[in-house]
Amino acid sequence: MSQLPPLAIPRSLIDPTLRLPPTDVEGLARVCIDHQDGRIVRLLPYEGPTPAGGIPLALTPLVEAHAHLDKVFTSPLRANWAGTMEEAMRVNHQEALVRTPEAVWERAERALEQAWRYGLRAIRSHIDSLGPWADSCWEVLGSLRQRWAGRVDLELVALVPLHHWLTPEGDQLARRVAAQHGVLGGVLGPPYRIQGGEREALQALFRLAEREGCAIDLHIDESDQPPPRGLLLMRQVLHEGRFQVPVVASHASSMGLMEDRALRRLADDIAEAGVGVVALPTTNLWLLDRDPERTPSRRPKAPIRQLQQAGVMVAIAGDNVQDAWYPGGDFDPIELIRFATVASHLLPWHRAGLAPFTTCPARLLNLAWDGVLRVGGPADLVVLAATSWTDLLARSPQRRVLRDGVWLSPPLAEAPSPLLNQLAAPVPIRHGN
Repeated sequence: MSQLPPLAIPRSLIDPTLRLPPTDVEGLARVCIDHQDGRIVRLLPYEGPTPAGGIPLALTPLVEAHAHLDKVFTSPLRANWAGTMEEAMRVNHQEALVRTPEAVWERAERALEQAWRYGLRAIRSHIDSLGPWADSCWEVLGSLRQRWAGRVDLELVALVPLHHWLTPEGDQLARRVAAQHGVLGGVLGPPYRIQGGEREALQALFRLAEREGCAIDLHIDESDQPPPRGLLLMRQVLHEGRFQVPVVASHASSMGLMEDRALRRLADDIAEAGVGVVALPTTNLWLLDRDPERTPSRRPKAPIRQLQQAGVMVAIAGDNVQDAWYPGGDFDPIELIRFATVASHLLPWHRAGLAPFTTCPARLLNLAWDGVLRVGGPADLVVLAATSWTDLLARSPQRRVLRDGVWLSPPLAEAPSPLLNQLAAPVPIRHGN
């Protein structure tokens, strides 16, 4: 049996039935954890003195609820220098035409390795699934799904134009996705123009999902122009059809720009329908409401707090990583927390401010573990070189990740960069003649 030093862990990530002293003002509880064979065998309050260096803040491994592993790290090859939605779509198509299985494997493997050492335990990745590149991407990422199972659990989503689900090819795709325990997806609303037939296509998607036992995750209303036509249509279709499938609406950006009363009515309807929402602040704030002549004053992104108040399960995810849609990101969930705390006015020391990165995405992905520490549960932790939320927000903290009771080697990002090695050695001074 191994014993960990005392840790400061958010109370919302500890068994609610465990008797603990009141938390501090940051919502942290001091605990001691013993583990054996990868499971927690003892979880007790720590009531001793504070060590000289303080007690480190720790979280449970986090969940990335929306990614695009088929195009990750492609920005160096096909960059979107304009930063616009239109250019993102053009560059994405150019890059897709030259994707190779070898390149997709190398980039996705790198992404999963980084995610693992940063402290992610599961990723839901959408795959561009209509085009000559689609079959090879599914084959590669399906193999990686098996390779990484138990370390970074990978769930794959078929991303196609919504009308594809009306075709025989869409029917066949649904069967193949179900065989890989995948998710059916698509795009409803911007950036695609309304072309008619969206209601029939959405109904076909729901029927296929019910038939195959699949969940649904839609890109919906990725726009800076209200009203959110996709969500309004989904509300009608769900009400009329009474479909019984798990549904996630990703983006929902233009919903955040609605008038407050209408927004809250829609949030209530989404909650009643049992639809979850994944907010994607990095890509949305990068692409939407962009104008070369002015600095944007609006924030087109999902209205996280109003949705939570209505009872909607909300996750926050990183979306694109170094591709045509967003040039940044690195699969670092702590950096996402730091970014979203500012961009979305979240308070991670409150349950509602932390749940979108931990317990809520675990539930939306139907993971076996909800991310709450309890006796008999996984001995999995992300221990940070920070003693408080202020420390975490002040600078990106170093970390150590514990999985199945074993410490992983640190992320490569913590190692000194070889780009700077030459600066450590004295440079001889050259004198002219």
